[in-house]
Amino acid sequence: MADASQTASEFRGESRDDRPDPATAAFLGHRNLLFTVAYELLGSAADAEDVLQETWLRWANVDLTTVRAQRAYLVRITTRQALIRLRTLGRRRESYIGPWLPEPLLTTPDVAEDIELADSVSMAMLLVLETLTPTERAVFVLREVFDIAYDDIAEAVDKTPAAVRQIAHRARTHVAARRPRGPISPAQTRNALAAFQRAIETGDLQTLFDILAPDVVLLGDGGGVKQAALSPVMGAESVVDVLGRIAAVASLQRAQVNGYPALIVRMDGEIDTVIAVRIDDGVITGLYAVRNPQKLSHMWHETTLRR
Repeated sequence: MADASQTASEFRGESRDDRPDPATAAFLGHRNLLFTVAYELLGSAADAEDVLQETWLRWANVDLTTVRAQRAYLVRITTRQALIRLRTLGRRRESYIGPWLPEPLLTTPDVAEDIELADSVSMAMLLVLETLTPTERAVFVLREVFDIAYDDIAEAVDKTPAAVRQIAHRARTHVAARRPRGPISPAQTRNALAAFQRAIETGDLQTLFDILAPDVVLLGDGGGVKQAALSPVMGAESVVDVLGRIAAVASLQRAQVNGYPALIVRMDGEIDTVIAVRIDDGVITGLYAVRNPQKLSHMWHETTLRR
């Protein structure tokens, strides 16, 4: 077993002759993929990073001559560690103050170019995935997003391939009933968000009402640290009342968040809130406002996601 200092240097891709050993090279080559898997399963970048550390500690002790496919093997380790953490997080979220929202990521431009990847990490989809059981979530993500073979998924979740196929079917049906109606391109989201931003900044209430669905829902995540509604704000009138208070005290900036355009709300130059949207049939049906400071650390630098 490597000592702590050696393990830390290897995790950064270093070795004594400044060249990564085969295990380190393989791990680093798949690191962005593994982070994406963990993030989609957990909805938390901080927890995904912890899962990657656990994955590395286990991978560093694997005999590579016994590994048939390194990508599948690494994904299997990551999935198992993420499932352990996901079950723990589920208990923590039961005592979370107010609505819980996924941790937003400032993503690189290429994420938006991969429509399927962008859709899978969008705030709206991550909230849909929250309604699945941990095993259903893992099976759905691995199969639908990363196209992992059923046999490999079965090993990752300790089920038979036949059981995994049944779980995948059940999860697809569940997600299809809850995901946004019809595909929404980043361009459509960008246009709607631009109109939304202008309406807030100019106080154009009529345009706001035109952009928002009558039954729009606003979820605010302050985590008990920042002020936010402790229950969903429902209906266009109530949502407009909340939004109308923003322009007077904040500046709005558009950014690429979780693969889609979103708004960053700044107070005195500091990031205060990240607002993502869900669009159905051309109007905004969901607004997701993350204010918990502990969830905004990945908004200061771009995160690379991979499939």
